[in-house]
Amino acid sequence: MCGIAGFISKDAAETAGRERLLDAMCRVITHRGPDEQGTIVKDRAALGMRRLSIIDLKSGQQPIFDCSGNLAIVFNGEIYNYRDLKKDLEARGHKFKTHSDTETIVHAYEEFGADCVKFLRGMFAFAIYDFRDESLFIARDRVGKKPLFYSLMRNGDLVFGSELKSLLEFGIDREIDYAALDSYLTFGYVPEEFCIFKGVRKLLPGHFLKFQNGSVTTNQYWDFDYSGTDDAKTEAEYVELVRDKLREAVRIRLVSEVPLGAFLSGGVDSSSIVALMSEFSETPVKTFSIGFNEDTFSELKFARVAAKRFETEHHEFIVTPDLVEVVDQLVWHFDEPFADSSALPTFMVSKMAREFVTVVLTGDGGDELFAGYTRYAIDKRRSGLEKLPASVRRSLLRPLSEALPAGAKGRNFLYNTSLDAVDRYIDSVSHFGKLKKASLYSSSMRANLDGRDGGADAIFRDHASKPSSGDPTDRLLYLDGKTYLPSDILTKVDRMSMAASLEARAPLLDHELIELVQKIPAGLKLKGLETKYIFKKAMEGIVPDEILYREKQGFGVPINEWINAELKNRIREDLRARKTVERGYFEAKYIETLLDEHERGRRDHSHSLWILWMLELWHRRYVDKGT
Repeated sequence: MCGIAGFISKDAAETAGRERLLDAMCRVITHRGPDEQGTIVKDRAALGMRRLSIIDLKSGQQPIFDCSGNLAIVFNGEIYNYRDLKKDLEARGHKFKTHSDTETIVHAYEEFGADCVKFLRGMFAFAIYDFRDESLFIARDRVGKKPLFYSLMRNGDLVFGSELKSLLEFGIDREIDYAALDSYLTFGYVPEEFCIFKGVRKLLPGHFLKFQNGSVTTNQYWDFDYSGTDDAKTEAEYVELVRDKLREAVRIRLVSEVPLGAFLSGGVDSSSIVALMSEFSETPVKTFSIGFNEDTFSELKFARVAAKRFETEHHEFIVTPDLVEVVDQLVWHFDEPFADSSALPTFMVSKMAREFVTVVLTGDGGDELFAGYTRYAIDKRRSGLEKLPASVRRSLLRPLSEALPAGAKGRNFLYNTSLDAVDRYIDSVSHFGKLKKASLYSSSMRANLDGRDGGADAIFRDHASKPSSGDPTDRLLYLDGKTYLPSDILTKVDRMSMAASLEARAPLLDHELIELVQKIPAGLKLKGLETKYIFKKAMEGIVPDEILYREKQGFGVPINEWINAELKNRIREDLRARKTVERGYFEAKYIETLLDEHERGRRDHSHSLWILWMLELWHRRYVDKGT
């Protein structure tokens, strides 16, 4: 696991200056790879990386070249099938100098060109420079486990990096993209199609990029495919297929030359991963859990059930309010505004795990793959309202909701049920939806948005239109797979694990497992209102029933309690500060209303206040300080 950074200059400028710049871009992401730094500045190319040594500890230093020295690669990630791929490439005449998965990629590119990505099973973001034709090839894994930012500068230079902060070292403009800001306030994260700074883009999951002669082109090589089942199988057959493929996905992720463990929340997904790890491990699996003093949010009792059942070497950590001082660290690590409060315990459990291991397996992706979120069941219940003519819903329910005062009970429900299916779901996953924005946004903010939303809604609608299976659940699974999964879940896990110099692997997001599960009828994932049905069936007899069939809790954080106590004064001071108000994004009176109603217990505005506070802390760190 590593972090990569680099740039391609329009002209082969003075070498020493480029070396210093590349060094700064790499050193700012030292947390991603504390073991060593590797760079090359040659001709127009400057490629660098920070390495967290996992495979081929002695000879896996990067950049790595092909046999001719014409191709150089820097790579972030892990390729789990690299040994089989290496054998195939050797049979084709390729000679290897190392035992690393990195070298396998560069030889695959030499052999297959851009199609090399189709042979890679794992997580990755890598850049290959060809000194012969002065071209750069960058690719990102299928679901977006590993990040990649890039920018084509006005002078024709291309700059890229695993984290936005590397590009900031290069000197990109810090002009706010209001569409990205609007999207953040809507969803609590900046979607893959946006970046908080204008002129910077994220390479989308399942895409590759080619840069040559000052021009950037991108192509998609993989996507989720919800086009329906290929052939009819029985439930029992699907159960067996899922169980076998998941076992394989776990097994190949146990390859490591450094200590390895697992996050264990006590939920279905992480417990299943630990169960299968224990089947392959000759020694007790090291497991790590996080909890809270507030019982409502703590899942430790279920994690202990799993740890006892699988006889793991179990470690626990209790997150207390005094640890919120690490929030400033989190803001720095995320680069963009990010408001998923579960990042805090993710960071703490990563720090704890790093004291014992260098690699962990996680249960991430199970909800998006097997329809595990309760919101899928809620949407299914509300879909019955679609029997009402759209004209009735729009002319009766929507005007009624808009006529009610802000915060009135039932206002949001009436508005949500007045919407068509996709818009209803988008509204249900929005933090600041259209109704709230009408009160939140200042005239200046609305002017910067040209009187429209930032465009995320249109992108979400487009995603939801892609599945052709005809099942509404598939539509939502595809939408979450393109949005919430990479932009929230995987961003959180990547940044927080890498902040602790810890590699996180997600067997449930193995692309072969995904391709199998996509072909299973949606009715076997969300059966009636029971979420994750087929996955639970596959894990019966392996994971205790008290874990499989308990009520879903989620990775919640007692933000409401903390905002009312330890964080109360700081949040009020920050959101009321003159420089906060003078940014001109929001109506100060509405912010006062949120603070006042929350303090008096009239309404729970904890998530709204957290989103606004995270934005303000980000602004102070990345815009005011210019850090």
